[in-house]
Amino acid sequence: MLIVCSVLFPIAAGILASVIRAGSYRERCFRYGAVSLISLVLGIFTVLRGQPVTLFSFSENVSFTFELDTLGRFFMTAVLILYTCAAFYAMEYMKMEERQPTFFAFMYISLGALIAVCASGNLVTVYLCFEMATITTVPLVLHERTKSAIAAGLKYLFYSIGGAMMGLFGVFFIYYYGAADRTFRLGGFIDKAAVSGHEKILLAAVLAAVIGFGTKAGMYPMHGWLPTAHPIAPAPASALLSGIIAKAGVIAVIRVVYYCVGPDFIRGTYVQYTWMILAMVTIFMGSMMAFLEKNMKKRLAYSTISQISYIMLALSLLSDGGVRGAMLHVMSHASSKGCLFMCAGVFIYKYGKRGVDELVGIGRQMPAVMMCFLMASLSLVGIPPMGGFLSKWVIALNVADDGLGVLSVLPIVILLISALLTAGYLLPVAFKAFFPGEGAQASEERDEASWLMVVPMIVLCCVSLVMGIYGTAILDVFGF
Repeated sequence: MLIVCSVLFPIAAGILASVIRAGSYRERCFRYGAVSLISLVLGIFTVLRGQPVTLFSFSENVSFTFELDTLGRFFMTAVLILYTCAAFYAMEYMKMEERQPTFFAFMYISLGALIAVCASGNLVTVYLCFEMATITTVPLVLHERTKSAIAAGLKYLFYSIGGAMMGLFGVFFIYYYGAADRTFRLGGFIDKAAVSGHEKILLAAVLAAVIGFGTKAGMYPMHGWLPTAHPIAPAPASALLSGIIAKAGVIAVIRVVYYCVGPDFIRGTYVQYTWMILAMVTIFMGSMMAFLEKNMKKRLAYSTISQISYIMLALSLLSDGGVRGAMLHVMSHASSKGCLFMCAGVFIYKYGKRGVDELVGIGRQMPAVMMCFLMASLSLVGIPPMGGFLSKWVIALNVADDGLGVLSVLPIVILLISALLTAGYLLPVAFKAFFPGEGAQASEERDEASWLMVVPMIVLCCVSLVMGIYGTAILDVFGF
């Protein structure tokens, strides 16, 4: 029952800590800190020792089951790291916001939902928990309750519902043509005899599921919600949305392709080629839009669209090496982008600065924050020894070895162009922050952010660095 406890504890404890209004904000933060740390410890025990559990059955072969495997343990580790860092960061950041108890309550509820997605033992459970994760994260987007926040929250909800309906279409046909008990296993559980003569409808269903669940990951053409929702949410929510919540879609896609239908079923079909092309279009489009954007949080949101599609591109290779590259980028991107959104939140919290051009010379006021910004930027660009370099290197090598003709060359070109654009929209920000140039108005007074903000960012930078140095060894430990 460890898995059930790790799902329910943050939900119940987070709500309870938020409902109890007694005490000052500082005392409430102590309660939130306790919830976060206990959730972290419980989650670690679950990753190490969590056993399968079936809560109930809908029918003979359809049940609500939790079972942690290699994939679930890896993603759950990423969830625990980012949520713990974001929770402590939020204790300082949310001082400037109203309705703090509501924010923390839904943050912990979404933590439980994300853990449930990671621990899902079959596709029906994934789908139900995926929907729960969507519903519980909408309040984080519309937290400010302004007209623009409500519009962004509704856009996020409508896109997510549309994507979920496409995903449900795929789930139905996968179960219809499934064999045995339909639990996850590498290579899939499709009944070849049942699907014989019906390959076209199943391929269409798989493509619908990839695009539908890819909505959460911001993959074209269902990406429109992301650059609207992320900038309007409070910074800790943006860090979670971009760093890990969007990757719920990645988990669902992996489950569909690698654990349900099997990569052999779609290898060489239009589904694989369409998936690859959509991923490449998203990578280029997201990078270009980020390069042109002047609002920092919106720039980072477009960057997320591009960077998560690196993962989708790697997965579309349908190879073991592609999966390893994708997993490396999952952790590297989660830590780097979470850190960058937290840095953007510091600029808003301390000075109300949202525009890129407003950050000239700010490195002299808060060098620790800008050093974290620089390290996270180096990772996203793909500069060693940061994690982003290793993940992109592994992805590029597997693309080159895939033997897909022009599709073995074009993705590498796209990756190089995206890396140059990423350098163009991130590195000049850090350079001008430290070296504003002559005539620039820059304060020399040191005004560093609170340790509650700085320490989580340092932790995330360290995670990215560790992934860059020991990433392949870490994947071996998890069993990839």
